[in-house]
Amino acid sequence: MSIVQSQHGNEYILYDSEVFENQDDISFSVKKWANRSAIIGFAEGRGTTFFVDYQGRELVLRHYRRGGKVAEYVEDQYLWLGLSLTRAWREFKLLEDMQKCSLPVPRPIAAHVVREGLFYRADLITQRIRHSHLLLKELTNNTLEQGHWIAIGSMIKRFHDKGIHHVDLNVKNILLDEGGRFYLIDFDKCCQRKPAQSWKQADINRFKRSLNKAVSMNPAIIFNAQCWQWFMQGYAG
Repeated sequence: MSIVQSQHGNEYILYDSEVFENQDDISFSVKKWANRSAIIGFAEGRGTTFFVDYQGRELVLRHYRRGGKVAEYVEDQYLWLGLSLTRAWREFKLLEDMQKCSLPVPRPIAAHVVREGLFYRADLITQRIRHSHLLLKELTNNTLEQGHWIAIGSMIKRFHDKGIHHVDLNVKNILLDEGGRFYLIDFDKCCQRKPAQSWKQADINRFKRSLNKAVSMNPAIIFNAQCWQWFMQGYAG
């Protein structure tokens, strides 16, 4: 990666020049990508995430949106506390650091922040993990075997060993590709912390709650004590 930072008035962009050799090609507008006939898919979540094609490379475009009660009043604005503390900048930098540590995460491609007085809006572009599916889909299809559960536990342990605290570890933030490799995604509000069992256990507990919730919504999903034992076996190494 070769990271470049630029500013035009109240607009800030951080991008990988190995992907976008021409900065004018960078766009955080869904409409502009649509005009290029480059939108190849989308995923629903907190807002819509779009998959776009850029010179044969599949990218993920996400606009930062509020969640919870706050979203009822403010859709996508955040308090400005400095560029380095914006959601997009922090997530881009964290992804960059994790890439350097060879952790299984998407490659950060571009971050975008527009300041508007005391507030800002932001976007992030990452490289799509090709031929991958959400862990939730694998659960729904009941295709997870012992080796998969062990691999998930081992993967999360790798992040914890590097001090990575994922504040929203759930079945929709883990991907499995066709080669059997797992990836962790969506690092909004996540951070690197000093080692402590408390936050590591909080991550694990959140993940288990997510699994139990998936089962409660679809009783056909197979997740039991044996699956969790395999997961913890992988986490223990």
